[in-house]
Amino acid sequence: MDPYDSDSSGFEDEDFTETSVLLGYASEELLDDSISHLGGWPTWLDDSTPPPGEFANCKVCNSPMILLLELHGDLPEHFPDDERRLYIFGCPRKPCNRKHGSIRALRATRKLKSQPAPKKEEKQESVKEKEEQKKQAEAPKPDLGASLFGATSLTGSVSANQNPFSTSSSSAQASNPFAAPLAAPQPAKPAASLNPSGNSLSESFADKVRVSSPPPTIKPPEAAGPAAPWPPQSDFPSPYKRYYLDAEYETLSRPPTPKIPDNVVIDNTEDDANGGSGADLKDALESELDKVFMKFSTRLGHNPEQILRYEFRGSPLLYSHTDAVGKLLYDPKNPPLGAKVTTTGGPSRMPRCEYCGSQRVFELQLVPHAISMLEDGREGVGLGPKDDGMEWGTIILGVCSKDCGPEKIGEVGWREEWAAVQWEESK
Repeated sequence: MDPYDSDSSGFEDEDFTETSVLLGYASEELLDDSISHLGGWPTWLDDSTPPPGEFANCKVCNSPMILLLELHGDLPEHFPDDERRLYIFGCPRKPCNRKHGSIRALRATRKLKSQPAPKKEEKQESVKEKEEQKKQAEAPKPDLGASLFGATSLTGSVSANQNPFSTSSSSAQASNPFAAPLAAPQPAKPAASLNPSGNSLSESFADKVRVSSPPPTIKPPEAAGPAAPWPPQSDFPSPYKRYYLDAEYETLSRPPTPKIPDNVVIDNTEDDANGGSGADLKDALESELDKVFMKFSTRLGHNPEQILRYEFRGSPLLYSHTDAVGKLLYDPKNPPLGAKVTTTGGPSRMPRCEYCGSQRVFELQLVPHAISMLEDGREGVGLGPKDDGMEWGTIILGVCSKDCGPEKIGEVGWREEWAAVQWEESK
């Protein structure tokens, strides 16, 4: 059964329907966005501020990992003042497979602007107001009639402040950097980037996305001393082949509905004699299958070349509901909505951000075809033929819903995010 048979409310036409999930495809050709890529070497928001060296190593073997994905993650609609970039690293060593910490995710954030500080003149005026109010309090009480009807002039009036939430939303939004314009309808354009230089920022993968947490209770840990530097390239295994990313919205084709010929008669007498029916047998068969995995494989089958799925604040497509990640995220009472309906708005089951205490939300996931692309012709490069190979079914990235990071303008901050790995089923 296709996933949209029960999740979708209908089709846009007779042949296919479009979902709110943005799919990424690997391309060897350089596209508009040279930042987002699969494999290769990572690049940083600021070359002078690479991640702390501790983020480079596998938590299992403590050896440097290699890049799986780098994504230009600017989200003007959600974080108009933030420049974002996402990274997923993986340990290529076979003994580390299926172990927690062999795949790690990082987020880099840099503030482009902040609310302007009050002017000194306004502060001085405020002091004068207080002194004037104090003098008025000590002076004899004025005539009530004179005060009501304006005989006494009031001093120290303050002009209204500008709305602190206003942004330059009237400026134009650029197009997605690595995908051709889609024919699919788009919502109102998000606010343009607020680059102080006046040049619009390059667009991100998330630019095509259609778009109440408690206050933070955890402060970013203070480093005891200078962070260890990011290791030189010579310390890393050979990188995977680099691919650029193209993108388009997911479309699901509708399979033809089989028709029973008029001259065929279905005989259910045998089923009735055995106390069952064809529907009962079908239910029994499906109960023996992992419906979540069947949904996963069927959904990917509609667009088999996809290497990632993107939907900020959406719901991941689970590989299984029986492993630790599946048990955490799967909700049989509230299954992920599908083709025609956005998946946003549900409560997050992901662990909270360790840096600020905010909820984490789904942003993207890598799917198995990414392994095929990365490992094409790579067997045993630099590690030996028995040590190479990835065995995950999907990697789900959960990120801080507040995009926490340094408040200082222009300063790059690094956060480790939640990389939830669903491994391949053991054979």
